[in-house]
Amino acid sequence: MTSFGYFLSCEEFTPGQLLEQAGRAADAGFTRLAISDHFHPWNDAQGNSPLVWSMIGALSQTVDLPVTTLVTCPTMRLHPAVTAQAAATSSRLLEGRFALGVGTGEALNEHVLGDRWPSFDERADMLEEAVEVMRALFTGRQISHRGTHYTADNARLYTTPHGRLPVHVSGFGPKAAELAGRIGDGFVTMGPDQEAIGRFREAGGAGKPVIGGLKVCWDTDRDRAVDTAHRLWPTEHLPGELAQILPTPAHFEQASELVAPGQVSENVPCGDGIEEHLAAVRAYVDAGFEEVYVGRPGQEAFFAAYREKVLPALNG
Repeated sequence: MTSFGYFLSCEEFTPGQLLEQAGRAADAGFTRLAISDHFHPWNDAQGNSPLVWSMIGALSQTVDLPVTTLVTCPTMRLHPAVTAQAAATSSRLLEGRFALGVGTGEALNEHVLGDRWPSFDERADMLEEAVEVMRALFTGRQISHRGTHYTADNARLYTTPHGRLPVHVSGFGPKAAELAGRIGDGFVTMGPDQEAIGRFREAGGAGKPVIGGLKVCWDTDRDRAVDTAHRLWPTEHLPGELAQILPTPAHFEQASELVAPGQVSENVPCGDGIEEHLAAVRAYVDAGFEEVYVGRPGQEAFFAAYREKVLPALNG
């Protein structure tokens, strides 16, 4: 059975707003939370980027919902040993209600220390090794690791996870879907792509959860909703690998000039038509997703609408 969660966007909201939204999401009937990990927002209009690990600590004291990172990159900006410590602490604070979603990252966030931005194949190798290091540390044993990409010297986590800590792997292409099936405890993919899910299952993901999400914009004025989504999230509609390789919000703003409002109108549920929202979310249910997270740009009417109309219809 599919569970429905709320997506906390660190790119778009302040720490205080994110905490308020978490409480409102719980009151609206969402049963889970996901949270993004960004050093930069995608564009200046979004305007925020609080540290995800601080936010998870605060969320653990604010709501009782499970929390998943969608997704963090444990390979460049943070060493996998440091990511493992942060994840284990989050698991303790949330009493086991934490899952670590990981991916190969974007240059937007990971280039900030001046490191070379590798090809996807190299980043995939780095992620696989990083997951190996983190899982070894989660055991609480002292480890020394000298691999192709990472070294850990006599490292030990004294604060280990609360029970088993799932590591879900994000993927947006065939190679990434197969990597997720091979090394992940679940598969994170943002679209209801049956082919990608099939590759994940065939590569070892049978019986493992598929996790994803979508942006919606609820407003009584559909044109205004389209304008909001187009202003804040045109980057969702950029083609190919641009989202992985562009290095700054300014570059994304330049590329987003190619995204027309009509593309947003066709691909994002906008306005207050309940059937449009239901159809978009049900596409994920029909594709076999176990967890679906809904994010909303901007508008305040979202929580009441989903509490009163959308979630009862989905759960009924």
